[in-house]
Amino acid sequence: MRCTRLPAGFELQRFSALSAARDSARRQPAGRMLRTMWLRLRQITVVAQDMRKTAVDLSSVLGLEPCFTDPSVKAFGLKNMLFPIGSQFVEVVTPTRGDTAGGRYMQRRGGDTGYLVIAQTDDVERRRARAAELGVRISLELDMPDEHLSGIQLHPKDTGGALWEIDQMTMEGADAVDGPWAPAGHYWRPYVRTDLVSSIVAAELQSADPSALAARWGEIAELDVGSDAGGNPVIALDNAALRFVEATDGRGEGLGGIDVKVEDRGAVLAGARVRDCFVSDDRVDIGGLRVQLV
Repeated sequence: MRCTRLPAGFELQRFSALSAARDSARRQPAGRMLRTMWLRLRQITVVAQDMRKTAVDLSSVLGLEPCFTDPSVKAFGLKNMLFPIGSQFVEVVTPTRGDTAGGRYMQRRGGDTGYLVIAQTDDVERRRARAAELGVRISLELDMPDEHLSGIQLHPKDTGGALWEIDQMTMEGADAVDGPWAPAGHYWRPYVRTDLVSSIVAAELQSADPSALAARWGEIAELDVGSDAGGNPVIALDNAALRFVEATDGRGEGLGGIDVKVEDRGAVLAGARVRDCFVSDDRVDIGGLRVQLV
């Protein structure tokens, strides 16, 4: 994998670009994409061959603590583990049998890899209607009334990039930034550890044509596409960014990385060296993801 060192001031420049993108979306005239709902990055999922190794890497390098395993993923031939980062989550899934979608995806991408981008919305019905307007198929309907969750997984052949899931929590307090999140169970808050890293500030999707991929995701999300200081297309969500870059690692299109807000860089890098995850002072690799420290 190629190591790219982020320039000084990158985080400030990047969020200035995000702010400009938000303002641009609000200023568009009738008929253009208008920001009328919120959309937050709530969870990133990786699929890994060895769950224990990936879990230890997340704990040792990023200081995260597992909060939940979901028995319902057994239906997909998977086991999983959730790790909170502030009010967001990293999920690790591992196939438990042959011929699973997750296993086939790992084969296509040559090993452990980013798998899903999961966003939270305040209006999943509007998101479902928008997908229909654009001819984007829904590969999985998520109807979980007991968990107060309604969501959709969009077909990756229609979106490009990665599996994209959009969920709405419908219980009281669900719209709060740190509100309930059914995929992580009901008791995740005591497991939040933010002494080393405190949030996911970006997800990075790679493609042979990042501009086209960004345009597709932007029209689905009904958000305009801006750019960061490096000229990469960026979509500003309410709490994070979606960044689109050229695929240069030989793995093809997919979810290539995340940016995390680092609170103790020295501790992260020390753990990364012990766990053989170290790439540079600004990057560690875990679960097939490039994890940029910003």
